[in-house]
Amino acid sequence: MPSSPIPTMDSHRFGEAGSGMVRSARTSRTLILGGTIEARLLADALAKRPGVTVTLSLAGRTTNPLPQPVPVRIGGFGGADGLAAYLRDERIDALIDATHPYAATISANAAEAVRATGVPLVALRRKAWTKVDGDSWVEVATMDEAVRALGQAPRRVFLALGRKELQPFTAAPQHVYLIRSVDPVDPPLAVPHAIYIAARGLFSEAEDRALLKRHRIDVVVAKNSGGSATYGKIAAARTLQLAVIMLARPALPEVSSVATVEEALVWLDHAIASSTARGV
Repeated sequence: MPSSPIPTMDSHRFGEAGSGMVRSARTSRTLILGGTIEARLLADALAKRPGVTVTLSLAGRTTNPLPQPVPVRIGGFGGADGLAAYLRDERIDALIDATHPYAATISANAAEAVRATGVPLVALRRKAWTKVDGDSWVEVATMDEAVRALGQAPRRVFLALGRKELQPFTAAPQHVYLIRSVDPVDPPLAVPHAIYIAARGLFSEAEDRALLKRHRIDVVVAKNSGGSATYGKIAAARTLQLAVIMLARPALPEVSSVATVEEALVWLDHAIASSTARGV
């Protein structure tokens, strides 16, 4: 994805009126938009660094999120304007968008908020999966297309999706659905045959292969999340010669981006050093 230049910070944002105080007189403040493994790893790395204050923002979709190594903020900001206000009020020096590749709304809000505030932004976007020999993928653009791709004949379907993405499948009640989620699906999916498993990953290829065999799954419906953490089901489907209906990634804003936690740390060091050199 094309990278755009790092936005320039407003030099007056960080000074105290009449004090001549400069950025170097306080710690750097970083906001991570999280909800991914990468966000947690990034927060863990930054928690050990002196002179850096980190807040991790979570959408609050999971009832009992895992403990985090830095202070956590739960809930939305109120759109791009709300996020911009937060960046100003909290005097944030750098924003890292480490949200899920399908969290298009918050990524768009982040891009708009930094245009309004001048806070440097980088998106930590893991690379998408690509087909390899043995994969049988049907690639679709929307969840409704995924439902249609299942066909009319009854099938046993593993829905490897978020709880809020299940509703379209009520249009195809002839299938048997296997649904695995951290929190209960409430209310249950309005179909006659659904199996629910409450479990928190990570899941290995061997574990997912055993799950698919035990429930006699015919097809997997998944998002192209990328990375290794949730790839087990894709590898398991390949081994078992099962079809995968793969939902394409949404369009995301064109901002500076990196693919790994290590690259995000390098970017942050550069952003902080650049602003310190400018005396902001």
